Amino acid sequence: MKKLTLLLFSISLFSFQFSFSQGSPDYGGGLKVKINEDGSKYFRVISWVQAQATYNGSPADKDGLAVANLNFNLRRARVLMFSQINKNFLILTHFGLNSLNSDAMSPLGKGEGSQIFMHDVYGQWSLSENHAVGGGLHYFNGISRLNNQSTLNMMTLDNNRQSWSTIGLSDQFARHLGFFAKGKFGKLQYRVAINDAITNGLDTRIPANGGAAVYAGKKLLGSKDAGKAYAGYFEYGFLDSESNFLPYKVGSYLGGSKVFNIGAGFFLHPSGSVIADSSGNLNGEDVSLFAVDVFYDAPIGDKGSAITAYATYQSNDYGKDYKYSAYGTGSMVYSHLGYVFAGDKAKTRFQPYLSYGSNSYDVTNDKLNVLGIGTNVYMSGHHSKITLEYQNQKVGSSTTGTLTVQGMIYL
Repeated sequence: MKKLTLLLFSISLFSFQFSFSQGSPDYGGGLKVKINEDGSKYFRVISWVQAQATYNGSPADKDGLAVANLNFNLRRARVLMFSQINKNFLILTHFGLNSLNSDAMSPLGKGEGSQIFMHDVYGQWSLSENHAVGGGLHYFNGISRLNNQSTLNMMTLDNNRQSWSTIGLSDQFARHLGFFAKGKFGKLQYRVAINDAITNGLDTRIPANGGAAVYAGKKLLGSKDAGKAYAGYFEYGFLDSESNFLPYKVGSYLGGSKVFNIGAGFFLHPSGSVIADSSGNLNGEDVSLFAVDVFYDAPIGDKGSAITAYATYQSNDYGKDYKYSAYGTGSMVYSHLGYVFAGDKAKTRFQPYLSYGSNSYDVTNDKLNVLGIGTNVYMSGHHSKITLEYQNQKVGSSTTGTLTVQGMIYL
């Protein structure tokens, strides 16, 4: 384990010598193409790649020999484009693939796991300077900041999985098909949405008589009873105001802004889950998720150091004794803390961080506890960085440790 840790860290150090020159502080407006002279008509393209090497180890196999696996993963490969010909309306298109590995690949690239698909496609219309509505496949989610997290500028290696609380259960990869409204009243920002719930979700179980709930309300009860889901997130900013032009929340500003926000959000899906009584009759169970959170990101001094801190509490009700994968009826607390060391923003900067999440479930006394310890190495802000993270996941008496190094570039 120690040798492999040293090897992966050496690889990341070696890669620093080949850092790219684009990005912060040289990134500017990015890949933006002006259609007229003053730039009010334009389209902008953003692309990014996250490639990983992951080491999973278990203490011993049946013969007492160490069991370890080193695997490679194309975590994300995405292209996002948005455009305006005037400030009154906008169209956004976002496509790509996720988690392409040797098990998901196919000989001719035609397998399900290697397919590019749409993440977001929506149109937006301005009602006034501070308010807008839109519709399509969108990411204006409720619940918490992390349920609206951008994958371009996360502080940790990846988002807290349980914070993407409806992924694949009522939505398509954290996106719903529906209509949204967004805007701000002074320092208070809001986003609300009404959406169609997905019919064919990940939870394909059949409810057992007298048993726990299954998240398949629309499929088993129909659109009339379980077709719609409602979401909202509201946050008040005490310091710098964040942009809500796009739906994606920034993970770490690296000292570029001074932000202190408190937020609260919800997700409601009437009859989203189903239970079966002792006779096998199906009844709907409302899915209701609520969260409160706080986010602080600010420079420290004038030499480039900065702190990023986040904490959230979330109440999860997916129905009676619901438990599927890492999701379940119960509660969750999560927090992370990072510190960027002082240095020249045009050169390599380091950001060690800690994260911790604890998930409790009504159906079991075993909690899911996840501890992350990592370091970001920024060669050009988030536009060119290496992340090294060790994650320890414990459920009851079972413990799993994973070491991951990730290289990321976005333009």
